[in-house]
Formats: sequence, C-alpha cells, structure tokens
Amino acid sequence: MRHSTIRLEHGGHGDRRVQAFAPGRVNLIGEHTDYNDGLCLPFAVKRGITVLAEPLAADGRIEARALDLGEEDSFTLGQEGEPSGAPPGWRRFVRGAAAELRAAGLELQPCRLEFSGDLEAEAGLSSSAALSISLCLALCAVSESEAPEPLALARLCSRIENEWCGAETGLLDQLASLCGEEHNAVRIDMLGPQLRQVPLALGEHVLATLDSGASRSLAGSGYNERRRECRAACERLGVQSLREADSASAAALPDPLDRRVRHVLSENARVDAAVDALEAGDIGGLGELLDASHASLRDDYEVSVPEVERTVERCRRAGALGARIMGGGFGGSVLALFGPGSEPPEDAITVEPGPAARLL
Repeated sequence: MRHSTIRLEHGGHGDRRVQAFAPGRVNLIGEHTDYNDGLCLPFAVKRGITVLAEPLAADGRIEARALDLGEEDSFTLGQEGEPSGAPPGWRRFVRGAAAELRAAGLELQPCRLEFSGDLEAEAGLSSSAALSISLCLALCAVSESEAPEPLALARLCSRIENEWCGAETGLLDQLASLCGEEHNAVRIDMLGPQLRQVPLALGEHVLATLDSGASRSLAGSGYNERRRECRAACERLGVQSLREADSASAAALPDPLDRRVRHVLSENARVDAAVDALEAGDIGGLGELLDASHASLRDDYEVSVPEVERTVERCRRAGALGARIMGGGFGGSVLALFGPGSEPPEDAITVEPGPAARLL
C-alpha cells in the first residue's frame, strides 16, 4: 500500500494554532463493495471540512464549536463517556476522535476546536469521514503528537463512525480522503487493502453531482441492514467475505440474499472495467458502466428511492452518458457523466479530483 506520511508542521511551542483539512470523496464506481473485501474506485474532491485547533489553558478540557451550526460542546479529556451515552450528532465525532486517539496511545492536550466546511451533510460525499479525519489530524497537531499513518488512521476513523455514531461504514471513505491525489482516482482492493492511482483524464467530459433532495442517515437507513444481509449470505455460503463467493452458489441463495451477492460480484467486475475504460480513453464506455452500476444498486441491492430515480432521469434528459446513485444510498446525491456539448442541470455541482487530507 503506497501512502504519504502526514507531517505535523507548526510554529514553536506556545504557537500551536493549527488547521487541518480533509476532503470529501466521490466514488466513481464500486458501491457497497468495501465491507465485502471488494474493489472500488473513489477520488478525493476539492471540497471538505477544515478544523482549526489552538491550545487551551484549561483543566484538561476540549471545547468544540461547529461554526456552520452555531453549536458548542465541552468535555474533559478522559471523560468522553461511552459511545451509547454521548450527545447526538457532530458531538459524537469530537468525543469519539478524542477517545479513540487516546486509546491508540496518543497524548492529547486541552484545546479549542472550531470546524466548518462546504460538504453538504447526508449528500453522499462522505462529510462524516472528512469530519473525523480532520478532527483527528487537528487534535494530533495541536498536541504535538504524530498522527497515525494513513491506514491506521483510516481504521481509527472508521471506529468513530461504527462505534460512536452507529454507522457500519467500511474503509472506502477514509482511504479516499487520506490517500487521494489530484487528477487521479484510487483503485482500492479492500483485501489488504492495496491502492493504485488511476489517472482520471476525462478531457472535455465532466463529472457532476446532483442532490436528490432525499436526505438520509446511514445509521438509521437500510445501510446497516444490507451489511447484515451480506454477513448472512457469507454464513450460508461458508465464506469469510463475498469476495470469495461465486455466482453459481450465489444464485442458489434465497431472495434477497442472491441479489445482494450478485450486485457485489458484478460491481467488482465493473470497477476493473472502469479502470480499463479510463486507461483506454473510452469515456463512453465509462458512462455505460455508471448506468449498469445504478441498475444493479436499484434492482439487486435496493438502495434507491423515488427522489433518486427522478434525479437520474433528469441527468439523462440533460444528455448524461451515465448516471447512478452514489454513497450509501437511500437518498443523497447522484453522480453523472456529461460529454462535450451537454449542459448539466443548473443545480449540478462539477466535481474533480483533489489532494488528500493535510495540515494547512
């Protein structure tokens, strides 16, 4: 796994006002495969969440403020509480970040945190991973502690989402935010994981996201149910993950487990087909793969909703070469590929690869 170390650079002791930024991500293709040891092809975007941290002369306290919401929180280091009893919403991310970093052996210092960003929550751009990563980087930097290397930090931030926030996410979001490179997508083989940079050279084609208008919460949606179904399919097939499943055995499973496995296997194949299309400059072929991915997510994995379907149709009427639901599903955004001469809808947001999480 190739990655770059996140270095802590700041002024001298007593001048430790730091800023950390973590980007959101768009997953080009490869949805609901990460927690099945499969393949995915995300890229970090240029928008994200910034956390400012400065030392606080207080008795071991962390003070945090969500600028976009005008809300605050305060707690004592070592008294973050248990995940089940933590205050709801963004406060769980802050307390979870502090608790998980301390559990990993890092010494944290009292500080004041302020954060804001330009990622819409629940839009499928992984604002939650961006928040947990930027919080961890800022807490480490202001405490003059070296941040964990990217894979360890990705796993730590996944625990924040899993155990503190109740969303059973995989590592796709965290690895994309931590290991993305400008102009590239990242092919991630979750069995390892193993990462390979793939040039995302679209020429005059553009990728854009559109908010479907249907908000979603991963912890409260069918996302966790899909994970349970995948575990049930593994038990019936006698495999550790759906990466090891074969299509013939999957076809004999009862509904809907057969369709869940079929999606994962076909989506893994679409990831490598997308890499081949990009390397060959076959952007039209990439669009066809986006359409096929959406059909599988809608019919076999059943994570779409009417608002998403209407948004996909809007993209197609605007001339999209391909469009699909993105993120965990059950609402959120749609990703669409537009060719030269096609105008995305007015409310579409163009997305392109940006650099990885870093200190500013």
